[in-house]
Order: sequence, then C-alpha cells, then structure tokens
Amino acid sequence: MDTTLVTFKIGSEFYGIDIMEVQEIISLLEITPIPNSPSFVDGVINLRGGIIPVVDLGKRFNFELKELTEEEARLRGIVIIRVEGMIIGVIIDQVNRVISINVDDIQPPPQVIAGIGAEYIQGVSKTDDNLLIILNVRKLFSKQELLQLSNATRN
Repeated sequence: MDTTLVTFKIGSEFYGIDIMEVQEIISLLEITPIPNSPSFVDGVINLRGGIIPVVDLGKRFNFELKELTEEEARLRGIVIIRVEGMIIGVIIDQVNRVISINVDDIQPPPQVIAGIGAEYIQGVSKTDDNLLIILNVRKLFSKQELLQLSNATRN
C-alpha cells in the first residue's frame, strides 16, 4: 500500500506530511506578529478572510536560525495543514514535490533525528539520495499549544 506525501525542506533536511493533512501550499504572505505567543509562532495571516496562525517549524524544532540568501527567501512558503480540526500555517524553506511511497518502506523513527524529538516523527524513508523525515502533524503541537494557537486567532 502506498501513502502520498507532500515533501519540503527545512534547513538542509527533507520532510514529508501526509497529503490528506495538507489543505494547500501558498507563497509566504505578510505575517502579523501576536504579542505573548509561543516562541515558535510567527504570527497570523489573513487567507481569503480567515485568520490562520503561522508556525515556524525551524523554531519549533529549535534549529539554529541562519541568514537566508535572497533566492532562499524567495523559495520559502507556507503549508496550510489541518490539525485537530484547526487550520495552521507552517513555514517551510522550500517545497519539494508530492511523492508516493510504499508504507513498508517507512522505518520507525530513531530517538533523535537532526535535533527533532522522535515524538514529532511518524517515520523515516530513504528516497533517491535523501532521508525523508515523515512528520506526524497530530503530535507537532500539544493540546495546550493548540489552545494557544486557537486563542491567537481570536484576539
């Protein structure tokens, strides 16, 4: 059985999210900061009249922030995902492609991959020359964090 993933880069690593959890992929829009929000929340965007919280996965995973070149900045985007009935924007460095992989090719996650805790990872798979880290969007945020994100869109 195959699963279809939207793949993207954050830093130098490749990640995938089940396509059924992705609503759309958009260019980086202007993000309005929210006071007193968690450190990994960049703010909110207005997407066709809906206010959507935007999370920076690089910050979420405590990656070192690096200065982007103009071209790298142009490639950045936002993957709009649905988590527990909530719409959340996730900043990525570069969209890669949509791929299908056999579920038997997905290995359980090692305890730590590139500084990310295994709790966020559904599994890993080898694709071409890269290791693809498959994220479990339901585990990216605790119930408390989802509540904070939900409250951020109401203010």
